[in-house]
Amino acid sequence: MSEDDVDRIDRNRRHFLTVATAVTGAVGAGMVAVPFLSSLKPSARAQALGAPVEVPIGSMQPGEMVRVLWRGKLVFVLRRTEEMLGRLNEGLDQLRDPNSEVVEQQPVYSTNEYRSVKPEFLVIEGSCTHLGCAPIEDFEVRPNENWGGGFFCPCHGSKFDLAGRVFKGVPAPTNLRVPPHRFVRDDLILLGQDTGAA
Repeated sequence: MSEDDVDRIDRNRRHFLTVATAVTGAVGAGMVAVPFLSSLKPSARAQALGAPVEVPIGSMQPGEMVRVLWRGKLVFVLRRTEEMLGRLNEGLDQLRDPNSEVVEQQPVYSTNEYRSVKPEFLVIEGSCTHLGCAPIEDFEVRPNENWGGGFFCPCHGSKFDLAGRVFKGVPAPTNLRVPPHRFVRDDLILLGQDTGAA
């Protein structure tokens, strides 16, 4: 074997060892990086406290309400019936803020007579604006009591209509809050994020 052949073989070996070492190092760095980067991901508890929550609504029937926990708050999602929607313009003179003029209570896209993105679906925080108690739903219409259905706080007697608007003469000072949300699809609401609300 000539000296040139020996040099060529040595160069090939060195090149092979260099490439093999680089590949092994890259694989090792990747294996170390994956657990490290995973450790930076927020915990399930942190995600539950602040992350957006998906609310599937495709199987909800008219008149049905679901409760969802978002950021430690109870949120009501009500699919209103046509009859419920028809009652929203009755008795407006009994409401403290019928036109939702307290702008902090709802995002701009839900400042309307329905207080919602889509009239059929009401999304409100289930926390009375008086002392934070949880109002209960009472959708039964009782004309003799001048009640068209809505939400009632049994702790101190605050009443809200089917759009979460507060009645006059009760302890709650403002309407129930509408949290940020958007419709990702016709059958899915993303609670806690309103970019691109439709």
